[in-house]
Amino acid sequence: MPARHFHDGAQDGLEPLEALDPYAVRSFSDLLTAMKRTAFGGRRLGEAFEVLEEMIGDPECRVVLTLSGAMTIAKMGKLISTMIDTGMVHIVVSTGALIAHGMSEAVGKTHYKYRPSMNDVELYEKGYNRVYDTLEMELNLNHVEEVVAATLKRLDPNRSLSSELLTRELGRTLKETCPGPAILKSAFEKGVPVFIPAFTDSELGLDVSIWAMSQHGSLEGIRSATSDVECWRFLRQHIPSFNPFLDLNSYTEHLLAAKRLGIFTIGGGVPRNWAQQTPPYIEILNLRLGTTLTPPRFRYGVRICPEPDYWGGLSGCTYQEGVSWGKFVPVSEGGRYAEVLSDATVVWPLLMMGLLERFGHLKNQGNERRSTDNG
Repeated sequence: MPARHFHDGAQDGLEPLEALDPYAVRSFSDLLTAMKRTAFGGRRLGEAFEVLEEMIGDPECRVVLTLSGAMTIAKMGKLISTMIDTGMVHIVVSTGALIAHGMSEAVGKTHYKYRPSMNDVELYEKGYNRVYDTLEMELNLNHVEEVVAATLKRLDPNRSLSSELLTRELGRTLKETCPGPAILKSAFEKGVPVFIPAFTDSELGLDVSIWAMSQHGSLEGIRSATSDVECWRFLRQHIPSFNPFLDLNSYTEHLLAAKRLGIFTIGGGVPRNWAQQTPPYIEILNLRLGTTLTPPRFRYGVRICPEPDYWGGLSGCTYQEGVSWGKFVPVSEGGRYAEVLSDATVVWPLLMMGLLERFGHLKNQGNERRSTDNG
């Protein structure tokens, strides 16, 4: 057997790692940059910060934020509105539940800490909806419904609804009636469209459906019903005019208009896949209709999700796997991607603080606070 020739990694162009020196860290952005030169989950987080910094700093990149999981119940709502307010994201794709629970915050309601000694049957009786270790009051959601009803009341009843239209108008209502910060208010003020692809899978979807039923005044059909099914058949005749294809095609137009695209994904689920399906949509369109549109593939991507890829589920699907579907620019052609396998409530705040520092927003906010404090 021939003798091995031992290499020093430097001669093969390998990237050296560096010990994390706490005395050299002066800020969140310093910490995240240093973590990129470490290993394991820390390196992944540092790489995510680097890609986010490049994506957000690219003036020709339109950034899509996709959201799933109970992030607003987990008190991450201000991170979302801050990303919108500071221009870090230009399109939001979310679950309806996340937006609905964010609205309960927007109207001034509170989420509470769950105690393990609590009984779920008793929680139901008290109107406390449990989400893991947090409680959402049913009364909170009643206040959200009031905002939804006030919004629907002023819309043209002959106009087809879409999630983009409804979230924009909900944002207008919140701006007019609620003084505090809110995701949809920020989106309305900044002209950021918010899409909810699985709209009926949410409190908002239920509110819209029941509101449509309530607009048909007569209760005679209900009174004369002899069973629950008969009563339901009467009610279900009255459905809202909602067209999800308005969302699909509006979102596609936004992506086609962009010079470059980036995506920042929290979790997975429907928002993640719906936001990424436009390139295959355009490719199929070209194939079947003979058009020559350019599929708008993502050049940047950062994902925070605890699910690994080996379960075979979409939420664990890597960006490299997405290249095979034509959704992403290959790394060999300039694509830049990072994936952090972690709970978003742990690492997202760190990334946000680093980004706010790096782009000067914390400094500006500090100046504004000092100005206010000085009268």
